[in-house]
Amino acid sequence: MTWHSHSVVLDLWCAQAILQAGVAVNLWRRKLHKQFPVFFLCLLAQVANFAIILPFWLTGGYKMYFALYWLGEAVNAFLSFKAIHEIFLDVFRPYHTLKDLGTVLFRWAGLVMLLVSIVVAFSNGADQSPVFHALTTLQTSVHVVQLGLILFLLLFSRFLGVSRRQVSFGISLGFGVIAGADLLLMALNAGGFVGIKELNLINMTAYVVAIMVWLAYSFSRAGARTLATNRLQTDRWEQGLADIQHPIPSDSLIPMFENMVERAFTRSSVMDIVDDSLNKPRAHTAAAGSSTGSNGSKERP
Repeated sequence: MTWHSHSVVLDLWCAQAILQAGVAVNLWRRKLHKQFPVFFLCLLAQVANFAIILPFWLTGGYKMYFALYWLGEAVNAFLSFKAIHEIFLDVFRPYHTLKDLGTVLFRWAGLVMLLVSIVVAFSNGADQSPVFHALTTLQTSVHVVQLGLILFLLLFSRFLGVSRRQVSFGISLGFGVIAGADLLLMALNAGGFVGIKELNLINMTAYVVAIMVWLAYSFSRAGARTLATNRLQTDRWEQGLADIQHPIPSDSLIPMFENMVERAFTRSSVMDIVDDSLNKPRAHTAAAGSSTGSNGSKERP
């Protein structure tokens, strides 16, 4: 690595830590750290990781640097995945059944990613570090989920009433920039179009852009949820999942028919009472008329 590229990497790396600290301060100042505690912890962990491993990188202690770096990447992958779940819960806050289903799916997705990472780690040759391959596979899996989240929000925001000015949307957008750049660069590097040096520089630049997106959303006024354009369809999804979770028992048909018969008899009895109340005044009027007629005939000469 030349001195120029070494300086650029250091500048980008320092810029990441400074911007992340700025985002964390703004979240704390606006009390958004209570709404997104995992994302706030993720920012603090990355700033702390930078402060710990930077001296080893500057002094040439690369063995300790790489050990701490990959430990930090493991923690970052775990917290990033939890942050995605946190954003998902914020998006589906009005829909409790969909939120519960999403929580179950996230747990299974995390378990599958962990198992895939372990399998990939032990399926490589002895000359390759299994820990390195396990962490890179786990990191790639988290990037796939992050990219899927932002695509989901872009496609279904109008169904869920999610405003693009919401902080949760901005956080997912930043994660999507990081994930998209990383996956694209990995594909280009595997095809021989991009070298390792260029890959690192572009990846760090994309990370700075993503943090700037977070910083902009941390400064902007949080937008309220918009009115979903297809609220009835979303409500049908919610009701359908609720019916699946709480099905109607098969023996509930008999009470239903009993209630129907009871309502029918009640309605018929009410109609009889109404008819009786309408017929009695008519009979009384007729009797009064006949009595008047007879009295009048008696009074005639």
